[in-house]
Formats: sequence, C-alpha cells, structure tokens
Amino acid sequence: MNNCLFCKIVKSELPCYKVYEDKNYLAFLDINPASKGHTLVIPKKHYQWVYEVENFGDYWETALKVTKKIQRALKPIFISYFTHGLLVPHAHIHIIPRYEKEKVLPEQKQVDKKELEEVLKLINKT
Repeated sequence: MNNCLFCKIVKSELPCYKVYEDKNYLAFLDINPASKGHTLVIPKKHYQWVYEVENFGDYWETALKVTKKIQRALKPIFISYFTHGLLVPHAHIHIIPRYEKEKVLPEQKQVDKKELEEVLKLINKT
C-alpha cells in the first residue's frame, strides 16, 4: 500500500529501531511507547488486520521470539499484547512489557532518540 507508514518502514523508506527481522516479519520499537521496550511486530506484506495475515501461527511465533528477547533483556513482570491497529491500517501486534510500578493500562509517552537507542541495544544484545 503506497501511503502506509509501516509499508514504508518495511521498504526502508522510513527509519525504525529494529528489534527483529526475517523474510516475512519485522519487529521494531514503538516511538510512542506505553512502556520501556514496547515493540510492534508487523508482516512485511500489507494486511490491514492481524487476523488477515497468512500463516497466522507463524506470525504469533515471531511475536513469541521477540517477547523472549524482551524478557531476557528488560526483565518485565509480564507482557501484554494488543492488536487493535487503529492508528496505522497495517496489521501489527503490540508487545508491551509490564513493570512493577506501572498502571494496568499505561498511557503512551514520548521518549527521546537516545532512550530508544539504549533500549534497542539492550534488546538486541540477547
């Protein structure tokens, strides 16, 4: 899809903080994270909704791989998943690490580039 923000990221027309990539999927840090390490997993092929993605099981297995990287690196208490995809019409799984002092449904916040790069290094080190 021509104007899709995530399709542009897949084509490297826009930058991202890449956590994981294989031939079918890409995972990157959310630039307006709900928590430290909040990551999006997208199919490289454009689908609007998560349930439309071919090889749905493989898609979720990829999310699990990314989850394990985040758990090893950031040590959250647990992980939440959201698939609402209302702001960008491209299928995406939100992987949201949860920590001791956070609200049940944390609000997203803006963070600077330096913090995103530090989190990326931690996750990709594992």
